[in-house]
Amino acid sequence: MKYTSAEAAKLIKSLNEQRSALATEIIKKSTFPAAMGEDPETVRPEFNLTEALRTLDKLEERIRQVKHELNIFNATTVIPEIEMTIDQVLIYIPQLSYRKDILGEMSRRLPKERDMSPYLSSSPIVNYIYANYEIEDAKKELKEVSEKLTQVQLALDRVNSTVSFEIPD
Repeated sequence: MKYTSAEAAKLIKSLNEQRSALATEIIKKSTFPAAMGEDPETVRPEFNLTEALRTLDKLEERIRQVKHELNIFNATTVIPEIEMTIDQVLIYIPQLSYRKDILGEMSRRLPKERDMSPYLSSSPIVNYIYANYEIEDAKKELKEVSEKLTQVQLALDRVNSTVSFEIPD
């Protein structure tokens, strides 16, 4: 069956939720309480460990299969506007975000700021911290990185929601 990357991610999430629910059920049904003098067979919940583990195996196999196909898709699908594969873009986005954070902090600085370090608070000497770069350059770079990040995210979203690949049933 054909899936987009976004659909495959939703399928993986659903399969993981099913797996978690089944694991919870296995743990819950693996023991049961019975009062003193009560016949345990009258309160024993239906539970077949072999069948439950077989179902768990099938779910885990399906999760591996879907994730594998998604990984192949991510490693081989090139986003044309960026000339990178999806897996490269998934590394590039956090790198751009990191750079954006650094430039954001740098662009908010003043060219000259009073040093408010706690160890200097009792000193009669006023110290200053000077920016060792042009604040306007940091603002310009921040704007460019922000635009690039948006462009990359939109291109990735477009591919994830429109390009499909085969995942065997």
